[in-house]
Amino acid sequence: MERRRFLQYAGGSVVAIALAQCARTPNVQRQATRLASQDGSLMVDLTATASQLTLAGQSAQLLAYNEQVPGPLWEVQAGDTVQVNFTNRLPDPTNLHFHGLHIPPTGKADNVFVSVPPGEQQGYEFTLAPDHPGGLFWYHPHLHGLVAAQVFGGLAGPLIVRGAVDQIPEIRAAQEAVLVLQDFDLTRRGQLREPDPIFRRWGRQGGLITVNGDRAPTLTMPQRGLQRLRLLNASTSRIYRLRLENHPWHLIGLDGGTLPAPLAITEDLVLAPGNRADVLVAGDRAPGTYTLMSLPYDRGISAMMAGMETGSDPGADTTATAIAQLQYGAAADEVPLPKTLLASPSLATPIRRRELVLDHGIDGKQSFLINGKGFAHDRIDITANLGTVEEWHIVNRAGMDHPFHLHTNAFQVRRRNGNPVSTPVWQDVVNVKAYESVDIFVPFNDFPGKTVYHCHILDHEDQGMMGIIDIQASNARNAIAV
Repeated sequence: MERRRFLQYAGGSVVAIALAQCARTPNVQRQATRLASQDGSLMVDLTATASQLTLAGQSAQLLAYNEQVPGPLWEVQAGDTVQVNFTNRLPDPTNLHFHGLHIPPTGKADNVFVSVPPGEQQGYEFTLAPDHPGGLFWYHPHLHGLVAAQVFGGLAGPLIVRGAVDQIPEIRAAQEAVLVLQDFDLTRRGQLREPDPIFRRWGRQGGLITVNGDRAPTLTMPQRGLQRLRLLNASTSRIYRLRLENHPWHLIGLDGGTLPAPLAITEDLVLAPGNRADVLVAGDRAPGTYTLMSLPYDRGISAMMAGMETGSDPGADTTATAIAQLQYGAAADEVPLPKTLLASPSLATPIRRRELVLDHGIDGKQSFLINGKGFAHDRIDITANLGTVEEWHIVNRAGMDHPFHLHTNAFQVRRRNGNPVSTPVWQDVVNVKAYESVDIFVPFNDFPGKTVYHCHILDHEDQGMMGIIDIQASNARNAIAV
């Protein structure tokens, strides 16, 4: 696949009210709470509340973790243990999902079947493998039926795992910033507006786009140095089409996966909900200010709205929006782009091919279906064997994009519309555009148990586009070929 198509489609597979910033080199206007592990452990007290906060300079009534939107930035090392004492002070039940982490889907780890009632607490605990991929991940609610409303209200927080990619000399020397992209739909009084049923069906969007709770913040990047931007699409439905105007930038990773070498972004970078992108910007241009733009992206809604007397959607993605400014600062020691990054491990041969068809319809009260069925808590849709690889053929028969997400195990995108992908990258969300098909290779490694796969337009997940997979222990070899 040619470069521009790879970049356009890969996403289609960041923290407090203050601007979030990763670890070591503050370069944004305001700072967020950062919680870093010590001596191999991170212990977090996390509370979900309905709070009156300042968002993009205005008072707003939001849902927040520790009264911050987005929530605190967690930073851990591969091999660390994470303990979370979670308290629910929302009026509705909720839970936590650790999006993209390769940890058990059971017990007190990434168990999305847990429900934490209002006023109660839940302990979460897991240990990352010593070879866990380094990358940007995130935490957010995942209680079926309430996911979209709670994430759209502001509940999301970034989570960095430091791994092998962070040991590359040029990466270690780069200045770093985490950018959490969220959109909101607020009334003039700063209250969350209840979406019209038709827009809930299509996936709610808001007209206010924020980066780390701010509007178009300025980041100071080093002249002659290297800027690392870690972008997280924490929006409920919005697909971002990003362009750094008049300045080159290079993709080095998607979701939790790292590319073999930096890839010049010659067209726009598309991030579906849940996607993350790791990019490098070399400070080798004329000093000045360069704008990161969010450009219009039609995920299939325009055609559906044509001829309907619904009025206009307040979150309609029809205009270009400046979401951040990169401003050259003082000259620094020159840091070049790395020539190579990390080799991608090969996969064993798939033992099975499955087809998953994404479509719209009516299944009781559920409007979004996988293989003709809406989600059911008591039904196992797929049974897989631990230590094997499967090939999944994902077909979108609807006139709207559906970003496909799998919990616990990342996958490689191998074909799009039957055409081989030249650079398979490890991802956990891949956008399947209207009437497209995508083939992915899924290795089931390390952890047995039940978990889910679903559309990451979170209103679609809540309305049925989700299934349960049961990964069963077996004597098969590990799915990663060594």
